[in-house]
Amino acid sequence: MAKAKKSADDDDYIDIDDAEAEGLKGADGGYAWEEEYKRSWDVIQEDASGSIQSSVLGINDQRKRKRRIRDTSIVQRGIIRHVMLVIDESESMSFKDMMPTRIHATLKLAEKFITEFFDQNPISQLSIIATKDGLAERLTELSSNPMDHIGALRSKGNKDLAGEPSLQNALELGMHGLKRAPSHGLREIICVFGSLTTCDPGDIEQTLQALKQGEVRVSMVHLAAEVFAFKRICKETGGVFAVAIDEDNMKDVLFECVPPPSMASSRATADMVRMGFPIKASSSDVPTPCVCHHDLSFVGYICPRCKSKVCSLPTDCDVCGLPLVSAPHLARSYHHLFPEENFSEISSCVEQSACFGCGVEWGLLRPGDSGADQTALRALKSSNLLTGSAGKFQCPSCQSCFCLECDIFIHETLHNCPGCV
Repeated sequence: MAKAKKSADDDDYIDIDDAEAEGLKGADGGYAWEEEYKRSWDVIQEDASGSIQSSVLGINDQRKRKRRIRDTSIVQRGIIRHVMLVIDESESMSFKDMMPTRIHATLKLAEKFITEFFDQNPISQLSIIATKDGLAERLTELSSNPMDHIGALRSKGNKDLAGEPSLQNALELGMHGLKRAPSHGLREIICVFGSLTTCDPGDIEQTLQALKQGEVRVSMVHLAAEVFAFKRICKETGGVFAVAIDEDNMKDVLFECVPPPSMASSRATADMVRMGFPIKASSSDVPTPCVCHHDLSFVGYICPRCKSKVCSLPTDCDVCGLPLVSAPHLARSYHHLFPEENFSEISSCVEQSACFGCGVEWGLLRPGDSGADQTALRALKSSNLLTGSAGKFQCPSCQSCFCLECDIFIHETLHNCPGCV
């Protein structure tokens, strides 16, 4: 091919075949736009028998190993959180790059997020905001009842996708709802967006300054690409911005918002918080109404201050405003302050012939397999499907060894090492 020649009056012309374009090449000799291109289908390869099961198991194993590495540094965290969950309901959420559509995948994952959020943060509160057609609508108020939020998502969250979202209106509505939050709690806004544009009525720079003054942390999971304005808002408010590659990656990045973040230095003060521990009351004769939903019921909890009846815990008394919790709720929030240390991966465990958690022998385990069903694993071994060696992870305190599944279960659900306990 004959090389193109530069014209004298065109100083910006670059010929990719010219030797002067060496600055465009990367470390491997290719051009920069070629390095970004990855053949994702080459990751899945067949083994000697023509099966791709070993490659799939290896990918799942890598994903689980990435999940098990957590930040275990002991810092002051806010266990009382007030979170606004903003969901994009614009036309861009009807795209089918996530099955079956973006909005279906988002709502399905939002239900799991809400359940996990209240499981890990039982004394926190959450509200849901939807944005479309340049407007923002509050679907639920701040509350600690996950069933109210899940019910609102199922009834209102998947209807009439239209127009463009308005990030500014959603943030303003979220800040308005967080004004009632007490000063000792964290104020957060978590957004799930699929649109690359936002239809705002004013200057979003003023909204950003208001977020910083109100100490509201904004985080966002985007389903399409990185948007400079969105990322800047998250960065300057101390939040996290991430782009979801697929449904599994979307779950990983969204669930990173489940553990409470560290407190800002200006709010890291040790304040006493007044709380009430109500007693459970039941009446088998006449049902009485609760002050939260005004529904008649025979069972409820009596506020120790004003003697009003609420139907569930934790919540705030609608009469006197006293936060009502139970002792197990505080105990479940406590593990965030002193997280379990990460286990170290070892090649062999001579002292133990089986996992300390599930009790399954090491020879019957493989990367990605659960130790719950030993009979099924023996059947797989007899059919020569067990080709990998099981990973072993050792507790640094008691030196007990666990499999990968038990390691993840200990750090994500149990929050205590069985060997240490």
